[in-house]
Amino acid sequence: MSIILPPIRDVIQRYGLAASKALGQNFLLDEQLLARIAALPGDLAGQAVLEVGPGPGGLTRALLRAGARVTAIEMDRRCLPALAELSESFPGQLTVIEGDALKLDHNALMNGEPFHVLSNLPYNVGTALFVRWLGGESWPPLWQSLTLMFQREVADRIVASAGEDAYGRLAVLAQWRAEARLAMKVHRSAFTPPPKVMSAIVHVTPAPMPEGVSARMLERLTEAAFGQRRKMLRQSLKGVPGALEALASLGIDETRRAETVSVDEFVSVARALGVRSS
Repeated sequence: MSIILPPIRDVIQRYGLAASKALGQNFLLDEQLLARIAALPGDLAGQAVLEVGPGPGGLTRALLRAGARVTAIEMDRRCLPALAELSESFPGQLTVIEGDALKLDHNALMNGEPFHVLSNLPYNVGTALFVRWLGGESWPPLWQSLTLMFQREVADRIVASAGEDAYGRLAVLAQWRAEARLAMKVHRSAFTPPPKVMSAIVHVTPAPMPEGVSARMLERLTEAAFGQRRKMLRQSLKGVPGALEALASLGIDETRRAETVSVDEFVSVARALGVRSS
């Protein structure tokens, strides 16, 4: 029997949870939409899930109804009573941690157990968290999938291909050892309060990591290349030792700009630089 819960709007009113602009909060109230989001990774029954910024618990309740075991990180203590109430309705399924997700060790929080990440990310920390989940030399990661709400502009940057206007460093970092797709578009009217921009959900799953490539080297390379994206590679990469020689050895024209260089080409350059620096 499904557990009957009060409408999310009622919870927000009861606890006085007006969305905080400073925390980048925009709440989703449509429970059918939230159920669709919770279903994107597949069957979550018995699965460990990490949620960042649950707010009043809209997505959280959808995850709990799907049978997930949720660890939720929330830094807005106004939301804690509403989440505690939700925890009582789903005994043993919800752990709430008060804190800043950027400062916490997520793998440790999940006790080393593989987990899925689902979150309507606060706009002001979304990209930073995403880059962090994608980083590190250890691969595959402990997370099994990322299902994340972003501003549509950011989502487009994550799934873009070389040559497209949105293509940049975020696309390379998201795609060189993972599969990223635009899973769902979400209209601004679905949120309370409605943000000024449209949103979209990106779904990411780990893929095999190319051999002989350092994640740190690729991060450094793309930071240099896209830090001056309108400049030719011979200018933007001149500060990376060996980069211009690597381009030449691979037959990549140094007069090209970073936005034309494919993910595979960046991987090849990073591999060559890794060999040179060893």
